[in-house]
Amino acid sequence: MTSALEPQEKSLPPPWDRIFSLATKSFVWGLLLATLWLLRPFLLLIFLTFVFAYIQAHGVDGLAHRIKNRPVRVVIVGLVVLGTLFATGFTLVPQVKEQANTFLRDKDKYIADADVELNKFLKQYPSFYAGLAKHQKEGPDATTILQPRQPETGTEPKQPEAPKNGTTPGTHPQETPKPGQDEPEKVPDNLHIVRDLIAGATESLAKNPLEIVQSGLGYASSFLMALLFSFLIVLDLSKLRRGIQALSKTKIGFIYDEVADNIAGFGAVLGRALEAQLFIAICNTILTAIGIWMMGLPNILVLSTIVFFCSFIPVVGTFLSSTPICLLALQAGGVSSMVLAIVMICVIHALETYVLNPQIYGHHMHMNPVLVLIVLTIGGKLFGVWGLLLGIPVVNYVFRHAIRHPAERPAET
Repeated sequence: MTSALEPQEKSLPPPWDRIFSLATKSFVWGLLLATLWLLRPFLLLIFLTFVFAYIQAHGVDGLAHRIKNRPVRVVIVGLVVLGTLFATGFTLVPQVKEQANTFLRDKDKYIADADVELNKFLKQYPSFYAGLAKHQKEGPDATTILQPRQPETGTEPKQPEAPKNGTTPGTHPQETPKPGQDEPEKVPDNLHIVRDLIAGATESLAKNPLEIVQSGLGYASSFLMALLFSFLIVLDLSKLRRGIQALSKTKIGFIYDEVADNIAGFGAVLGRALEAQLFIAICNTILTAIGIWMMGLPNILVLSTIVFFCSFIPVVGTFLSSTPICLLALQAGGVSSMVLAIVMICVIHALETYVLNPQIYGHHMHMNPVLVLIVLTIGGKLFGVWGLLLGIPVVNYVFRHAIRHPAERPAET
């Protein structure tokens, strides 16, 4: 079929052959983008499947010189990956659950201590403290909220007559400020910033409990299905490869010829990005373990393992890995120890963002560290988590592969 199409393309006059080729490319890539748009609810499943398949395929290739039977290698690698994940889960879940229960049991004390420490710090800056106090006072009128509701009788409640001296019943005469003087506002002795923040967050979460449960189940199902799909793909990889290559001899062969090499090239670039993220996770774990050891916190191994796995999750992973550390610091040394842990985490992640990410990504992806930092910043702002995950591979592929002629593309190493 490909040979049948070639004479038709060559028979077109010079302006039209390029127009026809451009129209074909535009149709193919438009079709691919439309397919990705339709599959956007399954992007997480597709990405996790690629990650697990990439890891298992590397493991299978690494055992090739020791075990000749490929299905046996696939089963061994799959069992190792599955066993590692479940062993890690069974080790971490009880520890995290215990620390969470302890925090929930003593949360009122922790919140009160945090407010006390925060008030001590803020009172060193009176103007800033007064501004926060004024901001907390704004909102619904307290007198309106505390006023008892009048019974609905269909008639207006009788208002008591105001005495001639300008006072209301049950109150003492108030001194009016002298002309030219403003009544001074009283600044409260203590603010309850932490308590109000936690109460607001709890109220927001309580409004949509069903959505939270559905999101959790969706992530869990995507994770388990990705494990299954990746194992099946790696197990039958040679047959799948032959089946996909056979598409070049079908009526849609022009689609295969246009996108096959590009998808394979992007997959290789994305694999290198995952390898770079692995090195970043290792460095982040080592730095965090050193900080935990210097602070004298227990369960260094468990906390370091949580940090390692959460390092592969952009943005959210930082909060997931920091929560157990902060809870342990709060229980071990109080609010001051928790603040010290937060400072330590911020310093490590600043070092990761501005030093490790540009250098490691720049080495593995052959990109300038400044360009890496720019891509991470813009990708995170425009596309959120997916921008952080795929921004560098996409930009790397576009500039090093997509816009270059085949003879000028760099060799994959």
